[in-house]
Amino acid sequence: MARPHDFDFWIGDWDVHNGEGKLLGRNTITSMFDNGMLHEHWRGNGGSEGCSVNGYDAARGVWHQTWMDASGGVLLLDGGLRDGAMVLEGTAPSGDDLTVVDRQRITWSREADGPRQVWESSSDDGLTWTVAFDGWYRPHSS
Repeated sequence: MARPHDFDFWIGDWDVHNGEGKLLGRNTITSMFDNGMLHEHWRGNGGSEGCSVNGYDAARGVWHQTWMDASGGVLLLDGGLRDGAMVLEGTAPSGDDLTVVDRQRITWSREADGPRQVWESSSDDGLTWTVAFDGWYRPHSS
């Protein structure tokens, strides 16, 4: 069962690297209120930028994320803890044709050195998944 502070392990000011150690960007996650809601501010090294609001929706019993980025992208995800990891899923257009949508799944796991975020997409309704982003979080170094 989901609870309001299940996602607190993501809170922090993070440098995000890929599996080879290349810096991908900076992500700052802050607590918005004393109810587990989180605000994310992503700044990618390639100039991408976006924000999300994350919170536990008690009426539906799920965690919800609304992501919006500087390119106009919007992603709505729902889910909760699975085996200690936060797993949120939704759908989004797969390209220029807005009528074609792919399933999206983002998993945040607790690793020894900080969170890991794996974003996957599926064009066959979840039969197979392709990794779109794999980020390893480490405390931001000034």
